[in-house]
Amino acid sequence: MDACVFCRIVAGRALADVVREWGDVIAIRPLNPVTPGHILVIPHTHVADVGERPLVSARAMACAAELAADLAAVNVITSKGAAATQTVAHLHLHIVPRTAGDGLPLPWTPGQRTAG
Repeated sequence: MDACVFCRIVAGRALADVVREWGDVIAIRPLNPVTPGHILVIPHTHVADVGERPLVSARAMACAAELAADLAAVNVITSKGAAATQTVAHLHLHIVPRTAGDGLPLPWTPGQRTAG
């Protein structure tokens, strides 16, 4: 899977700012964090998205939960498919620390969308 940037990171063939490693999952800082402390949690096993291999997804979520446990407020987000904003076809979870008034809107933030 040399075309996959996350597979290259996991294999040590691409640079990343590693935050934490488990035997089968890695946590890195993204190139363009949306809030301070934003982290990506990535399984070593290449799966395209959260729906492909549920046990791999569950393991990645368990690791994400460990990181989220230390935060007062956080979004844990993954996407499946381009229509859901997935841009890298390798499962990854965003750990997005939040603070009141941080200004980061999400699609379900009241007042951010109008019915159409």
